[in-house]
Amino acid sequence: MSLAVILPILIPLSAGALSLALWRSHLAQRLLGVFGTGALLLAALWLLQRVWLDGIQVMYMGNWPAPFGIVLVADLLGAIMVLLAAITAFAVALYSLATLGAEHERFGYYPLLHMLLAGVCGAFLTGDIFNLYVWFEVMLVASFALLILGGERAQMEGAIKYVTLNLISSALFLSAIGLLYGLTGTLNMADLALKLQDTGEAEGLVTTIGLMFMIAFGIKAAAFPLFFWLPASYHTPPVAVSALFAGLLTKVGVYALFRVFTLIFTQDTAFTHELLLWLAAFTMLSGVLGAAAQFEFRRILSFHIVSQIGYMLLGLALYTPLALVGGVFYLMHHIIVKANLFLISGLVYRLRGSFQLKELGGLYRERPGLALLFLIPALSLAGLPPLSGFFAKFILVRAGLEAERYGVVAVALLVSLLTLYSMVKIWNEVFWKAAPEQGAAAVAPTNNALLYAPAIVLAALTVAIGIGAEPVYRLAEQAAAQLLDPQAYIAAVLGEAS
Repeated sequence: MSLAVILPILIPLSAGALSLALWRSHLAQRLLGVFGTGALLLAALWLLQRVWLDGIQVMYMGNWPAPFGIVLVADLLGAIMVLLAAITAFAVALYSLATLGAEHERFGYYPLLHMLLAGVCGAFLTGDIFNLYVWFEVMLVASFALLILGGERAQMEGAIKYVTLNLISSALFLSAIGLLYGLTGTLNMADLALKLQDTGEAEGLVTTIGLMFMIAFGIKAAAFPLFFWLPASYHTPPVAVSALFAGLLTKVGVYALFRVFTLIFTQDTAFTHELLLWLAAFTMLSGVLGAAAQFEFRRILSFHIVSQIGYMLLGLALYTPLALVGGVFYLMHHIIVKANLFLISGLVYRLRGSFQLKELGGLYRERPGLALLFLIPALSLAGLPPLSGFFAKFILVRAGLEAERYGVVAVALLVSLLTLYSMVKIWNEVFWKAAPEQGAAAVAPTNNALLYAPAIVLAALTVAIGIGAEPVYRLAEQAAAQLLDPQAYIAAVLGEAS
């Protein structure tokens, strides 16, 4: 039993409870926001070290043995995702100190932040399919409350679309769990993997249940065609909330797809992964074309979340060792880059008072440091060397060529070019052109170091992942190996029962 597995859930739950207890003290809530996410970051680093050195870590809740009790499991993919969540949360917590006022804190921003992080980490670490649903619902409640923080009209409109589609996804998810339990009599994911290895006459039913999971998780990951809730909502809340959502929420859906389609539903990969391949291609295309038509900073970035989800699904769909390495690598790259781009959009807003590209301009001459901070994640998102996005896309393209999937490789390369077009459009409108004579007024000073520090750190990580790509590749390679051969996961959870 490993304490390292439960700490990433226990820390945000405890910090959230303390934030509620200290509701009247805004200073205490801010300190808990920073120290709570900082403690989560340390716990995530410890967990990844334990998994890397000692193998898959397991904790049985209440000392009930699997598959009878609830189990927490951390393999390399789960530990990596928890670390990425902690990095993003710590950066957002620092950024929040300088951007969110007392009116947001009175609505419960910090308790909701910790509640969301508990749901995210719980989803990454649970070994039980029903508890995955529970953690998804914890995330949904917290994210909906954060989305409407402030109560503006645009936020309400976006939140209605967000919660409606996610409730449909949750209902489908729960229905699929019921069918799966009726078929197998278990909810433990390792036990499900064992019992579904030989489906016999039930293969068609298992494939159907797998498709239900694919749709449910596809909605939460903002995959084609049910992605429109994301660009309708992510540009409406405060920037700190947008950055947190952009980095984490859809990636929990992607993680769930990786988990169930490498561990549980591996009986009919020819059909399910072919379908995932088409979903990946259409997700890439629809997202990038939507971005090309937008002229609002955060809406462009929101559509690009959709297009980049397609690359991650491509790694799962190809289902080769190299492709899964690319999928894991892409997750590591994208979470950091996308959260950073939203933070930078907030800096631009504080300087110019608008997210509309036509009302912006002149920042290259006025703030060259900010222009450089934007270029690093923007060019990484487009896949230019030597940044992290280049190696992530290179691995996936090479995997696609080795699998002789030339059509989807062509789509991936086209989408990369169109992504570069969008980033150049933002650069030209926000930084390069002259500032408009009657642009919006600045909303707040930007001399606070806490505004720039998170963006600088995330940009440095983007460069470091690119320059030091080999150790990151080795980490992704080991995570992909565990996904392709789940016997170690099954044995760690079930022990002699496996």
